[in-house]
Amino acid sequence: MKRKLSWLCAVAVGISALPSVIANAAPGDAADTPAMPVVAQATDPVITAAPAQTENVVPNQPVEGNTLPAQQTVGQVMPGVPGANAPVVADNVPSRDVRLTFAQIAPPPGSMVLRGINPNGGIEFGMRSDEVVSKAMLNLEYTPSPALLPVQSQLKVYLNDELMGVLPVTKEQLGKKTLAQVPINPLFITDFNRVRLEFVGHYRDVCENPASSTLWVDIGRSSSLNLTYQTLAVKNDLSAFPVPFFDSRDNRMLNLPMVFAGAPDVTQQHAATIVASWFGSRSGWRGQRFPAFYDKLPDRNAIVFATNAKRPSFLRDHPNVNAPTIEMIDHPDNPYVKLLVVFGRDDNDLVQAAKGIAQGNVLFRGNSVTVGDVKPLLARKPYDAPNWIRTDRPVTFGELKTYEEQLQSTGLEPSPISVSINLPPDLYLLRSTGIDLNLNYRYTAPPTKDSSRMDISLNNQFLQSFPLTSTQDTNKLLLRLPLLQGLLDGKTDVKIPALKLGAVNQLRFNFQYMNPLPGGSVDNCITFQTVQNNVVIGDDSTIDFTKYHHFIAMPDLRAFANAGFPFSRMADLSDSIVVMPKAPNEGQMTTLLDAMGTFGAQTGLPAINVTLTDDGSQIQGKDADILVIGTIPEKLKNDERVDLLVKATEAWVRTPVREPNSPGIMPDTGDRKATAQTNVNSSGPMAAIVGFQSPFNDQRSVVALLADSPRGYALLNNAMNDSGKRAAMYGSVVIIRDSGVNSLRVGDVYYVGHLPWFERMWYALANHPVLLAFFAAISVILLAWVLWRLLRIISRRRLHSDHE
Repeated sequence: MKRKLSWLCAVAVGISALPSVIANAAPGDAADTPAMPVVAQATDPVITAAPAQTENVVPNQPVEGNTLPAQQTVGQVMPGVPGANAPVVADNVPSRDVRLTFAQIAPPPGSMVLRGINPNGGIEFGMRSDEVVSKAMLNLEYTPSPALLPVQSQLKVYLNDELMGVLPVTKEQLGKKTLAQVPINPLFITDFNRVRLEFVGHYRDVCENPASSTLWVDIGRSSSLNLTYQTLAVKNDLSAFPVPFFDSRDNRMLNLPMVFAGAPDVTQQHAATIVASWFGSRSGWRGQRFPAFYDKLPDRNAIVFATNAKRPSFLRDHPNVNAPTIEMIDHPDNPYVKLLVVFGRDDNDLVQAAKGIAQGNVLFRGNSVTVGDVKPLLARKPYDAPNWIRTDRPVTFGELKTYEEQLQSTGLEPSPISVSINLPPDLYLLRSTGIDLNLNYRYTAPPTKDSSRMDISLNNQFLQSFPLTSTQDTNKLLLRLPLLQGLLDGKTDVKIPALKLGAVNQLRFNFQYMNPLPGGSVDNCITFQTVQNNVVIGDDSTIDFTKYHHFIAMPDLRAFANAGFPFSRMADLSDSIVVMPKAPNEGQMTTLLDAMGTFGAQTGLPAINVTLTDDGSQIQGKDADILVIGTIPEKLKNDERVDLLVKATEAWVRTPVREPNSPGIMPDTGDRKATAQTNVNSSGPMAAIVGFQSPFNDQRSVVALLADSPRGYALLNNAMNDSGKRAAMYGSVVIIRDSGVNSLRVGDVYYVGHLPWFERMWYALANHPVLLAFFAAISVILLAWVLWRLLRIISRRRLHSDHE
């Protein structure tokens, strides 16, 4: 019934909702005759030829609203469909208007250039299962080449391979920025959608070369897709969980409020962290926010924590429960908004229910479920996070795929094939000669021996190039596959330079073909049909990280910001303790939930076994990594270790002797020494992240998330959810203000992990070349002396034997 309603709503666009066509006119005609609107048919695009100087007419930021403009009619089916003008959606259905710019949803850099040999480009967007699109409009900003033939050159617009409209290139548009609108039929919008632009370009009537540099059209970053979403009434049924609280088709940041009756104690905090980290593990690259609310409801889907004795006021009439219970209910003020109530007799029941969400949600159905025992069957091991590449055995590329056709590409110029590799940030690669990559690949053979090649790059840095040959080669081309004519199979071993690897890496394979094309003159023209090239990286290709140790210099807040290290070493955070203030405010609680959600997104696993405490004395002597939120406990306030403190309107910080210009440069011990300590008082908001060694265990670390006010916590949470600001975090101290992020490396360095003694010696000498040369000279002298003594002994024995 729900899908049927979605189908009907998708057709609900009235005739009055269709835009009018603005007639094409040369700039000189505008002053003579006023433009008269013409009623458009459903498939007519709206085109406006704009002067060359017209720019930036489309905003770059999405705009969302709660209701549609009054002049637009919603709830009508398309003309020509039986039942036209019959309303199928209530007038008061919530809706929102969204503008998705190409800068946001198109492949980097957002703009695209369509050429003769690469004529296709596109954008992709998803559809939540609890919404339907009632109106869609594509606003294009493009500039066609001045060398194109008018009318014969066109731009075709497809939605999910269904033609939506054709934009002919007119004489007035050549070489000028052009604005066009193409209505998108909502009937063809599905769960996952692709808007494809196809360029049909001609620059002369006969004997064209599709590789000509004059065949192009530039699509601007300000182009956008305007969508009107209408909310569907969703039944209270947990069988579709986590929908509607999280929908994998929604590529926006997850914003899921969590509601408490008041300041939660540590047991209730534990339940909330499990739920937040589980939702974080599902949101992944989208990002996540979990704002905390005390005894008040947000106007969106939310999670509510309640016990029989302590519950938000809007649940005061809810019957008591006799077991850990998870229930889906309507928002008291809006039936289109849903609440997931985590209910229990006490706080321990809430933890049990939270574990049921994290580990047993596949069994959910109905509007309410109760959770029995949740028994762990297998303990987690270090570095076994699902989002990290395995280091206990070689990993195939098939295991690294995120969608089915990721490792193949087709086209006259095939798009690059990319694979993401997430590594533990403490993997020691300094003295490695390279990472073993056993690569199997297939490709359409070039017709002749030319310069066609496969380029391999890592993190946008070129590594190595391999030729694409047209004949078999025993080293690189081992097998000819009979299924596709001309498709060759190659196998080669590649070494990846270890020093180029980081925590998050992008390995890219770019197949580049010469593509020789027939030529000719106007009198003797040669026509031809271009043939697409196919390239494939084999699923059985492997990459091997089994020979490397875990060792890292700390504190390193870059590893914390981008990989959650050292807490993510155990994916379930079983070796971590979180120290919270007593009766945390909403900002501090939001910081805890956001941090746990980030850990879940980085590891792919909920923080089931994290330990929380609000008593700083409980951490003394613990063999655990410590996360502090709020204020640093007295047990950790050691001026020799802590390089920054933040409290109320006062803060002090130590600055190093010298700070390198590049964050990638590790300063030596002398440069990291504190040269000054400064105290500052101010009423402006500020937040900070501080890392230092645990006083209770040399192999453990402390990371403190500090702020001086509610606004400071907002700055902290926003920075942790901003990939650009996270990239600026490194060293031992990160200061966050309204102006941005500043990082410092100050204080002592300590080391976490283990290296064999000879590796540790090389590591110690790596930053002291003079000392390394001295030891090398001593080693050569000692070796020469040992060899000399050995030769003397052998000589004496031989002489002694001859004497006898």
